[in-house]
Parts: sequence; structure tokens; C-alpha cells
Amino acid sequence: MPVLDRKWWTLLAVCTATFMLLLDITVVNVALPAIQRSLHSSFSDLQWVVDAYSLTLAAFLLTAGVLGDMYGRRAIFAIGLVVFTASSLVCGLSSSSTMLNLARAVQGVGGAIMFATSVALIASAFQGRERGTAFGIYGAVLGGAVAIGPLVGGALTSSVGWQWIFFVNVPVGVLAVLLTLTKVVESREPNTRRIDWVGFVSLSGMLFMLILALVRGNYDGWTSPLILGLFFGSGALLIVFLVNEWRTPDPMLDLNLFKRPAMCGVSITAFTLAGSIFAMFLYITLYVQDGLGYGPLAAGLRFLPITVMAFVVAPFAGRLTVRVQSRYLLGAGLLLVAGGLLLMGTTNASSAWTQLLPGFFVTGVGIGLVNPVLASASVSVVPVQRSGMASGANATFRQIGIATGVAALGAIFASEIQTKTIAALNASAAGRLVVERGGNRLGLALQAGGVRDTLGSIPVAARRVLLDAYRTGFSSTLNELMVIGAAVAFAGAVLSFVLVRQKDFVPSGPPSGAGSPPPSGRVGAGTADAPAAVGAAG
Repeated sequence: MPVLDRKWWTLLAVCTATFMLLLDITVVNVALPAIQRSLHSSFSDLQWVVDAYSLTLAAFLLTAGVLGDMYGRRAIFAIGLVVFTASSLVCGLSSSSTMLNLARAVQGVGGAIMFATSVALIASAFQGRERGTAFGIYGAVLGGAVAIGPLVGGALTSSVGWQWIFFVNVPVGVLAVLLTLTKVVESREPNTRRIDWVGFVSLSGMLFMLILALVRGNYDGWTSPLILGLFFGSGALLIVFLVNEWRTPDPMLDLNLFKRPAMCGVSITAFTLAGSIFAMFLYITLYVQDGLGYGPLAAGLRFLPITVMAFVVAPFAGRLTVRVQSRYLLGAGLLLVAGGLLLMGTTNASSAWTQLLPGFFVTGVGIGLVNPVLASASVSVVPVQRSGMASGANATFRQIGIATGVAALGAIFASEIQTKTIAALNASAAGRLVVERGGNRLGLALQAGGVRDTLGSIPVAARRVLLDAYRTGFSSTLNELMVIGAAVAFAGAVLSFVLVRQKDFVPSGPPSGAGSPPPSGRVGAGTADAPAAVGAAG
């Protein structure tokens, strides 16, 4: 029996870990309603399940890459695996929303470390034609994890409980750690940059204060001293971050990269794609499960058209970059996302889930068209020596888009669903009686998007009245969110058409094909194409 070369062990270890990481991201959305019921979470708690992870992932991504260059990518990758695996165990053991969200934040740190070093490990282990083969296998693993994630999440949540979407990471993580420590060859970057601690702290603080303000605005009042202070503090830290990045000799994010309009366009594309459809997955999941009454497994099955279409289209989109300018592919993909969101925004109280199906297919095609082109363009619009930082910036903008999108849409959702459902109830005498008897408990349930859990306290005769009004309010609110998401995607399409100019592409940059690593192999400062798949996860 032939002995497996260590470079293939490296690929196996990285693929195993990254498959676990992406699967975890995709399964969480389907499990959110079950988590809400089990932990009695408020709607803001539910938002933080997504945002706590995205926020720390975005904040640590670029810094983690530098740590890998300095101290060895295998060592840092193994640390990321341990952090992610241990925090997954804590997530599954969580007995409160606060405990879960803190564990999710730590998970994001581990995820950032793994993303920032995974591609660099493969790039340093493989050369020539074998490198292309390795990245092809890696890309297929990422796509497969994204495609089956909702189904796996639904199956685990329905059969053994939401905790197992986290517990399943533990044995996989332990296996990946053992493979990494025993089979993966160490690599590091000589003459690496220093860590930009001021940039890291200011970016982290800015994002945290902004997200907290958006999540708490409806509850504390948008003009309250707390919320205004958070917005002001976020703006001040953004200024600190920009000034520091401009002046420091070793910036976390070199602002000179954005002198190229194409780099601005690529970053805007990443942000708007994530801030539109990927941030919307939380609210679509709530609608399918709590609004339409489907269980986690049934909901996961209904999300397959999006993930499967994205998986099928992506390889063709990658090959199209040789013949078609990137701005046309990015713009067309975002237009398809915008169109798909508008198609989904046509629900009403009597709609079945199939009302969403055309939008699912169109949106999936759009995601599949944008993702590989965006991954390639992000490292092709800058000099080779900056490709790692550029790809890391692309991944960071994705995560910022998800975090801010979930929070901003959530602020609208919490306000509108309560207003619209109460208005629908007040349209009839029976509905007004429900409002009177439901009182504050009903209002809180509506804001949390979990009104089905309050049915036991309402007379049987009034339950149908409440559910009908709730579906009316939910569908109307969802339609509004879809229009907003479509507007964000449309704006991104226009800006990508205008800014991603072919003349800005660097001739000596990486190949145009999707999934190609930076030719220097130095991806420690960024993440190359790995985090591109996060977007597909939602």
C-alpha cells in the first residue's frame, strides 16, 4: 500500500477542518428558531447568534494571517482548530443566550485563524500542476459543505436537537488537530510584517459599537443617550482606524490599495452581496419555520434550491472570467440577486413556501456567478505581493456586510412586524380581543418573531385569528426587507459595473480562474479564496 505524501495529508487536514467550519456556519441559520424556543431568546439574542460570530471573524481575519506568518501557519492553524472545537462544545452546552453568544464570539476567533492560514498551508505544500489539483479539491469540499449545510442542520435539529449542530464539531475537530500536528509540514513567512494592534482594536471596537447600536435601537430608542453614544463612538473609532492605517508602516489594511477604483468596486461587491442576501437568510429562515410552520428539516430541504444552484453555477462562472470582464459578471450576478429578492418579496398571508421558489433559483444563480469571480478579482486588482491582504480584505468586507446587514434589517423587522400584525388584528373584533388579552406578552413575542410559542396562553377560538394576522404581518414585513435587500444588491451591481475596470487589473497577478491561490503562496496576510465560501453560507 503506497504511503501518502505529507502534502496530501496537509490537504486532508485542511479540507477536514474547513468542511467542519463551513458546515457549522450553514447549519446555524436553520437551527435558530429551535435555539430561540429552547433558550427563550429575545430577537436581539437571536441576531447576536449570527453577529457575534461574524463580528469576531471580521475583526481577527487579517491579524490572524500575520500571526501565521510570524509563528508558523501549522501551529496557528492548530490553535485555531482547538479554539473552534472547544467553543463548539461550549455552544452545545449553553444554557442561556448570553453563554451561547459569548461562545459564538470565541468560535469566530477560531474560524478567523483557520480561514487565514488554511489556503497558505495548501499553497506552501503544493507546487505547479499539483497546486491546481489541490485547490480544485479544496474548492469542491467548500462547495459541498455549503450545499448540504441547511439539510444537515435541519436533520440534526429535528432528530437530536440544535445542540448537536455544535457537538458534531468536537470529534471532527479532534481528528483535524491530530492530523495537523502529526502530518502537516510547518511553514512561515520570513521578513513578515508586525501586528497592527491599534488597527485591530479600533476596527473591533467600531464594529461592536455599531452592531450593538443597531440591535438595541428599537428597545432603547434611537435618540437615547446610549444609542447616540454608541453611534458616535463607532464613528470616532472608524476615524482612528483610518488615520492609523494611513500612517503606520505595517497597516492591517493598506489604504493605498483603494486608490485603484477596481479594489473599491470589489470591496463594495463583497459588502453588498453579504449585506443583502446572506444577511436575509436569518429572516427567510424565521419566515419558513415560524411564519409558515415548517420544522427544521423541512426548512433545510426548502433552502436547497439556493445552495445547489450556487454550487452548480460557480464552476462555469470561474471559467467565464477568461472570456468576460469581471465587472460584467459581478454586476450581472448582483442584478440576479436583486431580482431574486424582489421575486421573494411577493408573499402574502395565504402564500405557500413555493412562492419563494422562483426567487430561490434566481438568487442561487446570482450567488454562484458572483462568488468565484469575486474571489479571483480580489487578488487580481492589486500587485502580487499584496494579494494576500487584498483577499483578506474581501473576506473582511463580507463579514462586515453580514453583521451590519443582520443588525440593520433586524431593527426594521422588530418594529414593522409588531406594527403590521397589531394592525391586522385590530381590523376585526376578534382580533382586538386578542390584542387586549395578549398585552405586553404578545408585543414581545411579535418583536422576537416567535408568536407560535404564545398560542398556549390564548383561547383556542382566537388562535386562528392570531396566526392569520401574524402571517399577514410577517409576509408584509418580509416583503419590505426583500425590497431593501434588493436595493442594496442593485446599488452594488451599479457600482461594480462602474468601478471594476479591466485596466486596473494587474497583468502579473494571479490567474483569473476561480479558486487560484496567490502565486507567491503568501496568503498568511489574508485568506485567498477560503472565506469567499462563507458568503455562500449565509
